[in-house]
Amino acid sequence: MIPRFLRHALTIARRDLKATVMTPTFLLFLLSPLLMIGFGVIGGLSGQAAGAAGEARQVIVAIAPARQHEALRTADRELRSVFTRDSARPKLHLEASQGDAVRQARAAFGSDAIEAAAVLYGPLDRPTVLRRAGAEAEGRYLAALAAQTLRAEHAGGIRSTPHFETVTREAPTVSGRGQAAYFSTFAIFLVTLMLSGQAVGAMAEERSNKVIEILAAAVPLESVFFGKLLGAFGSALLFVAFWGTLVANLPKLLPAGMAGIVSDLSVAVGPIFPLLLVGYFVMAYLLQSAVFLGVGSLASTQREIQMLSLPITIFQFAMFGMASYAAGNPDSWVATAAQIVPFSSPMAMAARAANAPELWPHALAFAWQALWVAITLSIAARLFRRGVLKSGSPKRGKKVALQG
Repeated sequence: MIPRFLRHALTIARRDLKATVMTPTFLLFLLSPLLMIGFGVIGGLSGQAAGAAGEARQVIVAIAPARQHEALRTADRELRSVFTRDSARPKLHLEASQGDAVRQARAAFGSDAIEAAAVLYGPLDRPTVLRRAGAEAEGRYLAALAAQTLRAEHAGGIRSTPHFETVTREAPTVSGRGQAAYFSTFAIFLVTLMLSGQAVGAMAEERSNKVIEILAAAVPLESVFFGKLLGAFGSALLFVAFWGTLVANLPKLLPAGMAGIVSDLSVAVGPIFPLLLVGYFVMAYLLQSAVFLGVGSLASTQREIQMLSLPITIFQFAMFGMASYAAGNPDSWVATAAQIVPFSSPMAMAARAANAPELWPHALAFAWQALWVAITLSIAARLFRRGVLKSGSPKRGKKVALQG
């Protein structure tokens, strides 16, 4: 037999879930990260195109006798192989010496045909490098190019031919656990920040329409708040399930190199980690949404919602900062404090699951966080009852007067 309190809460949760999910707006909300990603990609590509347009015209110039040009090109190819991309340094432009090398080198900076970042001239064992302000790296590259060309000439054409082989590490690394800890903390914070604010608008709207007062007259106020919390969580769960499925299949679509980087991430608790991560997201969402429910119940206008939500959002960022530090420093006192403070505990404990193999602290953490969900909901309902419904229990002095 389901208790009456829970039955009332589930009825309200079902009502709120249908009102939220069965609308075209929810589809837009579900796909909103695609819009954010699209705008980010467009902005990134625009910035990259603007930067590449300037970089494409830049060159580094080496003025040397024609007989050394092939050796310089070979050395340039070898040096560029150590960079992750060939365009890390501007292209090499070779010019044959034409009498006055100093004048030729300085003239390269005023040429309309090329945009020289640095120019090398003179003998390769004692070269002179001219460089523009901000092109120190290009100047050092030309100096290294001269040195590499000399080494190849002195070696008599003998070159090493390395054999490359990629290996995978079987044991988890400390850095891999630390990265997984931080990503877990950031994922919980970001998703919670995106989703928990829904409760504010819904509660404020129903308060302005007097619907919340009608529900409070029919069922206990705690059941109303708990039901609305469950309804908001149901829509959030659909959002997480949709995007979680996409993210889980993302490694299959990545190139082999990127997939290898993702596989380097490791967690200390093993295969149970995804369940713990979902559990801590649930607790983080319930805690934050319970706070926002209280804010929405006390705010009657959009202006009041914004004024009350801003301090809560700042507080969320502070909790994320504490949990992020705990992810990178699991043995510090800050990590212990972050695991105890209720509103940072879900993020900090998710980081602990990545860093430490013990499971028993997680059972305590879930119980501790569930207790604070109940406390926060109770406080929110009491504030709403006394501040809005004006039905708080009479003070002690008034009780005595009534009894008299």
